Amino acid sequence: MEIKGVLKKIIYNRDNYYVGLIRVKEASEDIPLDKTYTFTGYMQGVNIEDNLKMKGKFVTHDKYGEQFSMDSYEVMMPDEKDGIVSFLSSDMFPGIGEGKAKKIYDKLGIDTINIILTDKDKLKEIKGVTKKDINVLYTKLLEYQDISDTIIKLNDLGFNTKDSTSLYNKYKSNILNILNENIYNVIDTSFSFKKIDLIALKNNYAMDDKRRIKAGILYVISEVNFNLGDTYLLYNEIYSYLIRAINIDVSFSLYEEVMNELINEKKVIINNDKYYLDKMYMAEVNIAKRFSYLNNKKTTNNKNTRKIYEKIIRYTGIFYNDKQEEAILSAFNKDFMIITGGPGTGKTTIIKAIIKIYEELYKKNVDGIGERVTLLAPTGRAAKRMMEAVGFRASTIHSFLKWNMDTDTFSVNEYNKVKTDVLIIDEASMVDTYLMDSLLKGIYYDTKIILVGDYHQLPSVGPGEILKDLILSKKFLTIELNVLYRAKENSNILTLADNIRNNVFGKNIMNVSNDLTFIPCNSNSVLDSFIEICEQYKNYNYNDIAILAPMYKTKNGIDKLNLIAREIINPYVNQNEIMIGDIKYYEKDKVILLVNMPDYGVYNGDIGIIDTIDNILKEIYIDFDGNIVKFTKKDFYNFRHGYVMSIHKSQGSEYKIVIVIMLNEYKRMLYKKLLYTAVTRCKERLYLLGEETAIIECIHNDYENTRRTTLLDRIIEFNND
Repeated sequence: MEIKGVLKKIIYNRDNYYVGLIRVKEASEDIPLDKTYTFTGYMQGVNIEDNLKMKGKFVTHDKYGEQFSMDSYEVMMPDEKDGIVSFLSSDMFPGIGEGKAKKIYDKLGIDTINIILTDKDKLKEIKGVTKKDINVLYTKLLEYQDISDTIIKLNDLGFNTKDSTSLYNKYKSNILNILNENIYNVIDTSFSFKKIDLIALKNNYAMDDKRRIKAGILYVISEVNFNLGDTYLLYNEIYSYLIRAINIDVSFSLYEEVMNELINEKKVIINNDKYYLDKMYMAEVNIAKRFSYLNNKKTTNNKNTRKIYEKIIRYTGIFYNDKQEEAILSAFNKDFMIITGGPGTGKTTIIKAIIKIYEELYKKNVDGIGERVTLLAPTGRAAKRMMEAVGFRASTIHSFLKWNMDTDTFSVNEYNKVKTDVLIIDEASMVDTYLMDSLLKGIYYDTKIILVGDYHQLPSVGPGEILKDLILSKKFLTIELNVLYRAKENSNILTLADNIRNNVFGKNIMNVSNDLTFIPCNSNSVLDSFIEICEQYKNYNYNDIAILAPMYKTKNGIDKLNLIAREIINPYVNQNEIMIGDIKYYEKDKVILLVNMPDYGVYNGDIGIIDTIDNILKEIYIDFDGNIVKFTKKDFYNFRHGYVMSIHKSQGSEYKIVIVIMLNEYKRMLYKKLLYTAVTRCKERLYLLGEETAIIECIHNDYENTRRTTLLDRIIEFNND
């Protein structure tokens, strides 16, 4: 359906999504005219009193009643006296006003708008119209016309109105030139290759267009980087992936030609027969170069450090073993070092001691050294846990770098660095190549860096294995902690973790005390034990307990277990509910966030409770430890049930009680790092539900998706003795 009318009021506008009132003058279907209707939809650069043509349909909202849901729109210049006068005297043209607008119309008539655009000097003949007025009228009309024409042309190409406004916001009037040259040039985090490829093919791009093949090559390298964690691919591999990605049997000669162009354009880097995206190659170089530079700086010994260290021992009565002492003191005479070790080996204790010494050195309390010492972690939960354990402010890396979710860029970067003397990064095994590169660019070159982590855990979600590669290079000072200081508290849990690292099952430690319980069951009987444990702990604080499983889509996968757990922990008792896809959510449901939302202070992996579901406004309010965040319809797929979560999602967190399900049906996910990561999430009570054979398979399966990286090669290049 098509309607034409005048925009009378803007009720709501956020991220170019408008709710407003339009007085309808014409319609393609039989509806009352000269009546004001509510409309909704994405728009760009519209103003009160604009003449609009909209396409869409009328829908009935639960609360607000009848609305026109707009799919596309076009701004139309007014074509009668009252409309032209009203338009020129609107807020769009400051300084004009109704009096001048009438004078202009009286002089130029019904063709006023077109005359201003084509022969603005005519305005000089009108008494009272200044040079500034002429400039305002001409410039604003030109801009206004450009926005309207551009949005229409983008719609015609196949972009919806939301995407069209987003493209215009980013590229302004240059967007059409960019698309005319190569539609694939707009591929970014908002516009995927697949989305742009569909539009390109609809606009008569040939399947074997070189521009398409070029974009396809960049796409498959990036996809493999993120899906497999590799930082490079081989020549023939890229060719094979490309054919599958763009669904055409590209001749090898054409592939060679296009690849050579990408290499000449420096979009792809080749080194020792390995092919990298330029950004990835330079990231590895930057990481290796920076850490090597810091490592090779002349060692400086601060005589006061040992005195303060000994003073802390006297006052606190805390004993540090030789390795811990070396780590603490090295933090003050080395500019780069790594502290590694499993749970309970004292990593947090060392960080606390380092911060305490800095307080003494700077003669300031913990708040006063906040600008000199920075403590970071990859996830919100890891940062919060570290802050509570150490008593010092910690934040996520994304927050520190001031990440913009919409543009996927960091405000803190090589052009806008943050000054800090010391940077301590906890859970460093979770930091991928791109994030580490961005972090190093955002700090000054001589900043002291301390990495803390356990590379026996699962690697980062993104490409690379930074911590592992740095340690295996044996070029950097690495303090490996191996004494279990929490052994008296959690002897069996930590012993189990240590056993897993050393490929030992150690069944003798199961079920000998309350901290470690093994409940044998198989795929057919596991639900009985699972339900029993859920009943036992259903009233516990949601932050104290985690149920972990390796896979989502199996007989006893996470998706199914979540629904069973929910019916025990949060059964339906007339609270508000909402369907999202094929999943029903209740108020008070436990959920896990799947994306970073730094503007709201919440991050991927954060756990929350649904506080309120508003089915009228289609809004969900989720409470993340007192931080209540609103989710609108476009955000609904950014979370899922969190009663049971994947082991990958739990990384960086700790819980008092952890229930791990290990069954043979998860066979392709049964490997050592996965079980080790799950076990090391637990602080007090650990339950293992499942089959002994599945646990043994994990412990003895050293297989991991070995990532192909060349950070080691880069490190060697910068550390040739």
